[in-house]
Amino acid sequence: MYTDLLHLLLGLLLAVFVHRPSNRPADLEQPAATIDGIDVSSYLPEAHRPVRAAFVVLVRNSELVGMKRAMRQIEDRFNHKFNYPYVFLNDMPFTEEFKTETAAMTRANVTFGVIPQEHWSYPAWINQTYAGECRQEMHKQGVFYALTESYRHMCRFNSGFFFRHPLLDEIDYYWRIEPDVEYSCDIDYDPFLFMHRRGIKYGYTIALHEYPETIPTLWKTVKEFVTSNPEFVRHPAGYSWLSQDGGETYNGCHFWSNFEIGSLAFFRSPEYLAYFDYLDRAGGFFYERWGDAPVHAIAAALMLRKEEVHWFEDIGYYHNPWTNCPQSAESRLRCHCDPAKSAVHHYWASCTKDWLLLPDTAPKDDTAAE
Repeated sequence: MYTDLLHLLLGLLLAVFVHRPSNRPADLEQPAATIDGIDVSSYLPEAHRPVRAAFVVLVRNSELVGMKRAMRQIEDRFNHKFNYPYVFLNDMPFTEEFKTETAAMTRANVTFGVIPQEHWSYPAWINQTYAGECRQEMHKQGVFYALTESYRHMCRFNSGFFFRHPLLDEIDYYWRIEPDVEYSCDIDYDPFLFMHRRGIKYGYTIALHEYPETIPTLWKTVKEFVTSNPEFVRHPAGYSWLSQDGGETYNGCHFWSNFEIGSLAFFRSPEYLAYFDYLDRAGGFFYERWGDAPVHAIAAALMLRKEEVHWFEDIGYYHNPWTNCPQSAESRLRCHCDPAKSAVHHYWASCTKDWLLLPDTAPKDDTAAE
């Protein structure tokens, strides 16, 4: 009798539990069948995604912990659903420890490449003795990274060579990630697909003013190039973002390149390659400290239309000491950053919003930088 009573009570409890109304949102009851109109199966680890894209990471073996921290962020916020591959690049071979531990952070495909020596060394036209003297002089001026040769090789590589690495031959879009960066908002759409559908070539989260002492002759060199190649300028209004005096001097505005989502077709275009080669021959990567951020930004501002450059205001991002934090009340439901601390509220990062104030540009029939 007691056994029968016990079975009856258990049956009643089970019935109550099974039929208990759920408080979960309807979209969490069953997994979504599509994302942005794309079948979710397209984003399985071994599937062919709608866009040929990858995370591109220039990193050293010594930065393993910081890299894992950044990967955990991007996986939790975005890539656990989208499974875009990672391409790790280094001027030295990666250790087995680095490869094993980073690969364990994701279900996505992970590849590791060594940078060719000719992409991480002094070109023949650089006077290395004079370059060393220039580094010492910049050190006396208190310039950040004044003495480091590796920093200059890094800037030159990111300016003109990363997109030529064989591991990126089958990649059309890249997302740059660095160690120790943080992503503070859920990203529940595909930025690569977003850019592809809208013809966007370059995306940023923060735009700043560059330290002028690192690039004293960069703008002069750019103007020389443009004078010889005026047809490469597809966006004359870009000058008003780069200069406050009609193009006479450079105001330092640049997209902070530690976060970039971009089209590799733009960097592989004849226009950009000619631009980089001209800058490279001028020697400023070694005689001064030209960064890849202003190099990329000047090219994007002049060679791309306004509509081809996009501010990812909705992506919460932090790289010491700046953060981009979405401002809307809706964003707070998927973000943990403080909107009041976003870079857009600071003068030094005023270039972020200034791009939006440029006049719109009508599409042209030409295919430059497509």
